[in-house]
Amino acid sequence: MIADRKDDHVRFAAEQQRHLGGYNQFDEVSFVHHALAGIDRSDVSLATRFGNIEWKVPLYINAMTGGSARTGAINRDLAIAARETGVPIATGSMSAYFADESVANTFSVMRRENPDGFIMANINANASVEKAQRAIDLLRADALQIHLNVIQETVMPEGDRSFSSWGPAIEKIAAGVDVPVIVKEVGFGLSRETVSALENMGVSVADVAGRGGTNFAGIENDRRDHADYSYLNGWGQSTAACLLDAQGAGIPVLASGGVRSPLDVARGLALGAAAVGVSGGFLTTVLDGGVAALTSQISAWLDQLEALMTALGARTPSDLSRSDVLVHGDLRAFCTDRGIDIRRLATRRRSTPHETTGGIL
Repeated sequence: MIADRKDDHVRFAAEQQRHLGGYNQFDEVSFVHHALAGIDRSDVSLATRFGNIEWKVPLYINAMTGGSARTGAINRDLAIAARETGVPIATGSMSAYFADESVANTFSVMRRENPDGFIMANINANASVEKAQRAIDLLRADALQIHLNVIQETVMPEGDRSFSSWGPAIEKIAAGVDVPVIVKEVGFGLSRETVSALENMGVSVADVAGRGGTNFAGIENDRRDHADYSYLNGWGQSTAACLLDAQGAGIPVLASGGVRSPLDVARGLALGAAAVGVSGGFLTTVLDGGVAALTSQISAWLDQLEALMTALGARTPSDLSRSDVLVHGDLRAFCTDRGIDIRRLATRRRSTPHETTGGIL
């Protein structure tokens, strides 16, 4: 039953978050400290623009859940927190709604609680244009997410086994709906080749959603009678690796997967993301502390992100993509293997106009 699966996903995702190690490849990205780079905080704006989308902040609550009574209550709380903090929000996969319209309320509650917010509907790559439009209409969605989850489906006992139709379906949806289409992974990352293919399909934005956060191969393996896919637990590229791989991509990219702090948000923006999303970390907060705890956390993150931008001399989120960063460890080796020139990342301020960022070049 789909509702049971959705509840399982929440339970296993929360358990994963509580046992995640503290380290991921965002820790292999560091800012070069320039002691005279700081600017006035009053000059900093968190607003971001990308792919005909404008957000007041470069942080969003990414796709999580929906499809059961319990997950509907979670979506309600997430939507209230989004409303109170002004962050955009996405629903979880709406496949349950297509299978059973009686669960529509577990998704539409987001719009009722957040009537003026930016909401993204979320569907799988098997959906038709008609289903995509139904999802958009139910939520009065401002954008449509299409998730790619071939590894999750492979491990899922009842998952899909045919994937060749995904590309053509995405292209039809992108051409057939009148809201921006964002294609995202679910925690295994998007390669530069995939981002390029999405651009050719007419997709507006790519969310790289890399390894480092919720592991859906692990979740689906835990749901099996025999956990015989455990060797896939490390599959995919990290979010930081995906962002570096997608440097200069033809469409805007978003970053999600393994984002643990405002510093990770700043790192994601510095590596080229237009905005940064969080799922698992915010899920555990709302489960443990409710709306008030999540609202407080998001507000604190936005305040601290603005403080970091002030210290780094970034007046806007896009200015962070001109800050100097160093790449270390296995992430550096990934860049070498993929032919990514990371040396220029360490000296970007030298070619940045003085008036764009802080007080030194």
